[in-house]
Amino acid sequence: MTDLVRPGWAERSDLERDYYDTEWGMPITTETGLFERLSLEVFQSGLSWTTILRRRDGFREAFAGFDAKRVAAFDGKDIDRLLGDDRIIRNRRKIISTINNAQATIELRDDPSLSGRGQIEPGLPALAWSYRSSHHPAYRETDIPAHIPESVALAKDLKSRGFLHVGPVTMYALMQAVGIVNDHPEGTWRRDAVTEAVKEILAPGF
Repeated sequence: MTDLVRPGWAERSDLERDYYDTEWGMPITTETGLFERLSLEVFQSGLSWTTILRRRDGFREAFAGFDAKRVAAFDGKDIDRLLGDDRIIRNRRKIISTINNAQATIELRDDPSLSGRGQIEPGLPALAWSYRSSHHPAYRETDIPAHIPESVALAKDLKSRGFLHVGPVTMYALMQAVGIVNDHPEGTWRRDAVTEAVKEILAPGF
């Protein structure tokens, strides 16, 4: 698929090209899937996405498959273990934030207002998808903003619920990655595919 139009970042490496062509922007609606992407976005802050993708399998093994319940139970010994694991990004603050965010994710399961709709699971997925806008502009690549009002609001909501390292820019990247917003640049081949995929998983009237 070398003749297809992609955004510039998706042409920086074979890993990023494959990620764009097969995953980026496709809807993720499970707690484990959302927690993984949230965690990877936290670790990506200040780094290239290629760096994260190269370590993705290592992250999954180190963080128990991003099972929020298991990660929430990590203790000091686990933090020491992770700091010694060269398969991941060994940043103490981000490791602690991820464990904290797992605990906050578990707490969302008990919120009756986050019951989920359609194929969207309760808890974290329901919260994140509640910030989906009905308007998805086709930006030129040079005009894509660093954040949008919905990512600002989602970041504020998550912080109020105890999540860490979830600023508006990081949350915008998350929303793009999991299909909550579709701002594939105009002319890129994946935009329509993402639109159709999201329609299939949402309940009528979402």
